[in-house]
Amino acid sequence: MFFGLTIEKLLLIGVIAALIIGPERLPRYAESLARLTKRAKETMQGAKTRMRDEMGPEFDEVDWRKLDPRQYDPRRIIREALLDDTPTATMRAAGAAALATQAPVDKPTFVAGEKPPFDDEAT
Repeated sequence: MFFGLTIEKLLLIGVIAALIIGPERLPRYAESLARLTKRAKETMQGAKTRMRDEMGPEFDEVDWRKLDPRQYDPRRIIREALLDDTPTATMRAAGAAALATQAPVDKPTFVAGEKPPFDDEAT
């Protein structure tokens, strides 16, 4: 079930609610619960319809299980990224190698006792 509720727990909650509410008010509360459930279902259907209208035909093509955040494993994602041999990964490796072979940037030199430049607006 959802939220860790099993059939037995739901039945127990129903029996306790029936005892607390009493037989004279129970039909009214059951009717209210039915209306609430019906409105929630209509709201969800409306949201689904609106989403389908906004996304167009791509809505049916989306694999929603693939987007479930519970299925993400950081170790698997890193392993796949490191073992990935796509052109993008090759270009990244080539870019890193090119950066490593570049000549170092010349650092400004200062005379002993001279103050380094200070930028008032940077701090």
